[in-house]
Order: sequence, then structure tokens, then C-alpha cells
Amino acid sequence: MSAPVAPSNTPADGSPPPGPQPAQKSAVRWFGRLQLVRLLGRSERTMAWSVLEFGQERAMMLVLPRAQPPDARALQVWQESARQIARLKHPQLAPVLEVGARDGWPFMLHDMGNRATLADQLGSRGLPGHEAVPLLQQALQGLAYVHEAGMAHHDVQGFLLIVDDKGQLSIAGTGTAQAHAGADAAGHHNSGGADTAPAPLGTDASQRNLQRAAAERDVLACGLLLNQALVGVPPLEEPDLGRVIRRMPPWGHEVVRLPWNLAQPLSEPLRAIVNRATDRNEVQRYRNARTLLRALEGWLQSDEANGGGPMAMLAERLRISGVLPATPGTAQRAARLAKMDRERTNELAEVVLEDLALSFEMLRLVNSAQVRAAQAGGGAPVLTVRRAIALLGLDGVRRAALPLRNWPGPLDASAAAALQKQMTRSRRTAQIALALRPAGYDPEVVFLITVLQDLGRLVVRYHFPEEALQIERLMQAPETGRPGEPVEAGMTEQSASFAVLGADTEGIGQAVARHWGLEEDVLVMTRRLPLTTPVHKPSHDEEMLRALASCAHEVSEALTLPGPRVNAALSRVVQRYAAALDISVNDVQAALREKPRASLTLQTREAEPTATTSTPESDARPASPGLRAAAAAATAAKRVPAR
Repeated sequence: MSAPVAPSNTPADGSPPPGPQPAQKSAVRWFGRLQLVRLLGRSERTMAWSVLEFGQERAMMLVLPRAQPPDARALQVWQESARQIARLKHPQLAPVLEVGARDGWPFMLHDMGNRATLADQLGSRGLPGHEAVPLLQQALQGLAYVHEAGMAHHDVQGFLLIVDDKGQLSIAGTGTAQAHAGADAAGHHNSGGADTAPAPLGTDASQRNLQRAAAERDVLACGLLLNQALVGVPPLEEPDLGRVIRRMPPWGHEVVRLPWNLAQPLSEPLRAIVNRATDRNEVQRYRNARTLLRALEGWLQSDEANGGGPMAMLAERLRISGVLPATPGTAQRAARLAKMDRERTNELAEVVLEDLALSFEMLRLVNSAQVRAAQAGGGAPVLTVRRAIALLGLDGVRRAALPLRNWPGPLDASAAAALQKQMTRSRRTAQIALALRPAGYDPEVVFLITVLQDLGRLVVRYHFPEEALQIERLMQAPETGRPGEPVEAGMTEQSASFAVLGADTEGIGQAVARHWGLEEDVLVMTRRLPLTTPVHKPSHDEEMLRALASCAHEVSEALTLPGPRVNAALSRVVQRYAAALDISVNDVQAALREKPRASLTLQTREAEPTATTSTPESDARPASPGLRAAAAAATAAKRVPAR
């Protein structure tokens, strides 16, 4: 039953409006004292009208449910809930002027002013991402506030979002379709498999299930609305987002994804976020408004087109908490050693290398623009801790060690354990690279380049621990809970980090390394080789170091697979890198059997001090700036006194 409209030139209560009436070309329609000017939009659950109150020029929005409460008690419950919602105050919630009922039909009344609905503003070509995303961010901010108050909107639609000429958005009609909450919960429970049953009605668990299901439906509707804003056409060519939701899993079988041929350019991170919001597997979707909001905020902050980059989202966190927290005791030990005699430089370097946070801080200090500008030779980046100690002196070690946050920084016990696990894995991966390295390559350079390829993952573990867990879950094969359906593969790490953070983990690591002052030839080495491209024989040292570190990481990741799959995965890695690194399965197995090496500086002293490549001297190529610094590091540590 649809909401009644009186097709007459008198108010719906039958009394003529006072005063003279202007001539009308068509019948004036009324809802009580409100003149219905224009239908703004309608769905299966709600409808909204632009209305005027007789004798006033202020435009208002009238929102009504499409289903009339069945009895007086249901109407009373609706009004009580609507008044509770009206008391919520938030910049993104349209203030409720009135909650009432007319002839058994409940309604909400909002101030419209000179604003328009989002549905009216969306053109057929869609909006650029930097215009669409801020609008949906505001909607999600308002919805998050409503959800955290234990309520839901129940029918997020473009015609219920009001936008002014400054781009400020507010949500109207919150709770108008509250009678449909049971349908939300039914679909939610039916998606959970045979073992999931709705709690009995009237229990606290039942109410929580209803609210959670309705909140998740609101978030899904926001994802669909963002899809529509970018494409310019409603998903599945259906303007009612509620109907679209019913056609998607778990209620239906249709899939909503962004098309590739959009009128407006679209970045891959934003595409990943929008596609995750409407993923065919409901387990992969954003489950609450804050999660989707954080992903969009991360994308906006890191959007290169807006002059951002991942450092925009990280700068303040790095200032407060540093890159990583210091391993317990290591920073203090390094500071003590730095007060001792200069002959213990090598021992000091070994201590620094035991702590990734301290090693990274030394690289940051020595490669900063101020320090490098003061270097007599200038230009070449520093890639070893020994060289950093030689250039910065013992005071530089103290400057690096003392400000580090004590372990585990702001992390709780669970997040600290996850970070420690990642750090241990990074060091183990670097040891694999050391075991596989060709003769003549400085082990400290190999170690640090390999660890730097994990820099983004370490930073995310420390500064975004909750998001890191989400990325992990998205990379796992989702469990549908429905027998007979094929198992889908999880997201790639890049897609998952795009969908959670709005930036990929490797890009975050690159941004931090660039912030330290490392130049492009070094940054290239700290990027893993893409899994989708073949590996060619390295033509210079940077390519060799990059391939060596990438191979070690792929070996390390193969070890995380279920037991029966490990050997096959290792064989694929060897096949991929055999020609480039001249390695075999036996070499990899030997590297995995080798115990971690206690001293990188000792290995360096025993290595050939000036060699940077295993290429015979007759075939030697000129070393690049990055590798010239690495080549000099072994001899510099022995002949340059620390000061």
C-alpha cells in the first residue's frame, strides 16, 4: 500500500486553505497542511517529496514509509523510534523538523532550503573520484554515528542525501523504513549457512542481530551509491538500491563491479575499494561504516593526483611513533657502546643490525638531505650501517638510538606479537638471501635491501595493526558457508591493501624510503619483482640485488603454504630465478637448512673488500652510484675512524 496523496486543491483534512488561491494549471496535491511540490524519489521502502507549508516559502523534504503501520501500536512504536533518532545530532544528519502522522501515515520532515538531492546531481558521465569520494565519506560519517548509537537508516538512497552548493552532505529519512528491519535480518541469517539461525524475537541477541544486519545493509548501499556516482548509471540499471541488494548474493545471484570503460579516469586503489564494497562474497565486503570510511580516507590522503602520496597518511604517525619500536634492550646497548672507544665500531654495527628500528633510523639520518649535502663526495646513498657509523660518528648513533620508542610502542599484546612475527620473518628472509647471494656481494647490503623490500609491511603492522589483520583476512580464500560452491581465491596483497588502506603496502614502504632520502636507483631495488612478469638475467648490480631479495621473499612465502604444497611452490621459485641467479633446488634447500648468521660485519671483513659483483674482471661493468657506496662500505669500515 503506497502513501496517500490528496489530488485536490484543498488540504487533505478537507478544509480550504485561507486566503486567495492562485490559479492552477493542474491540481495542487496536499498532505495535511503540506503542499506536495515534487516527488524527489521513491523506493520499495520510502518516498520523499519536496513540500511547502501554506503561507511559507521555505522548501522542506517530507519522507514517508511506503508501508503503513498495521495498527495503532505499530504506529506508536514507529513514532517513538523516529523521535529517538531525531534527537541524534551530527553534522551529516539532516535535522528533523517534525515527526508526526497523518491519517495513519507516519512521516519525518526535514529542512530542504536551496539544496538538492545527490540523485539529482549525479550526471550520466559519473563524477571523478576526488568529487564522489568526499560525498560518500560524509554519508559514512553520519551512518557510523547512527550505527554506534544502536540504530540504522534502513534505506540509503541517493534521493535521501541532501547536498548544498559547497558540497556539504546530510542524510535524511533515517529510520523511516524501520519496519523493514526484520527483512534485513532474515536475509542476513539466511546467508550464514545451515548452522546459523536467527535468535528468538524479543531477545537482546535478536535486537543486536537486527541492528547489525541493517547496519551492514546501509554500508552495502553506500558501496552501490559510490559505484553509481563513479559510473553515472545505477548498478544493474536499477535506481532502487534496495532492489539491487536483493539481486546480489546472498539474496540473489547478480554481481556488481565497476566496468573498465569509465568516462572518468579511475585509480586502481579506488577501484579495489569500490569493488570490495560490493563484492559477490558478502564475507569480503566492508562490515561497518568506519572500515569503509577509513579506506576512502586513506585513498584520498594518498591520491597522487591530489598531491598526496602514502606519506600524507603516515607523516604524523611517523613523527609521534617513529618507523618501528626499538627491540627491547638493543637501543640502550647501542647507546652504551657509542660512549666507548672508537675501535669497537664493528661491534657497534653488529648491535645496530640486530634491531631493525635502529638500522632504519641510521639509514634515515645518514641519507637525509642535510647530512648528504655536508658529505665531501656527496651524491651516493649509504646502504650499510658501518658506513653510516663512519659518517655520523658515535654521536650519530646516540642520536638515532635514544629517541626510539620502547617496545612495543602503542601496540597491544596481540598487535605486538604480530609485528614481532613479521620482523622475525623479514630477518629470516634476509638470511635466505645471504645464503643465495653470488660471491663478492656485500652481505650487509644484501641484508638491508631484502629487509627494505618488507618495509611497507612492517610499517603497516606497526601503524595500522587492525588494517593489517583485515588485509590478511582478505588474502585468505573466503569461506562462503554454502556447500557445493567452488572455493574462491583470496585477494592479492596489493588489492587487499588498496581495499583496506587506499594504498598498497609496497607503495607505503617506498614512500617512507623516499622520505629518508633514498634515491630512485635504490628505491627500485627495494621493490619486489612482479609475480606476473618473467625474471631476466640481471644486466647490472641493482638488478641482481633486487632479484636476489625478491627470490628470497618468494621462497619465504612458499614456506607459509600448507605442507603438501611447499615443495611445488619452491620448485616454481627456483624455475623462475634459475637463469637469473644461477641457483638450483639444492641451493635453496641448503639455504633453508643454514642456521641464521650471527655477524654480518664479520662476514663482510672476510669477504673480498672491493668486489660488488661476481662478474669476472674482464666483463666488469661500471658500478652505478648506489652500488659504488656499497662497494666502498667494506673498506670504509676498516680504514675510516668513527668520529
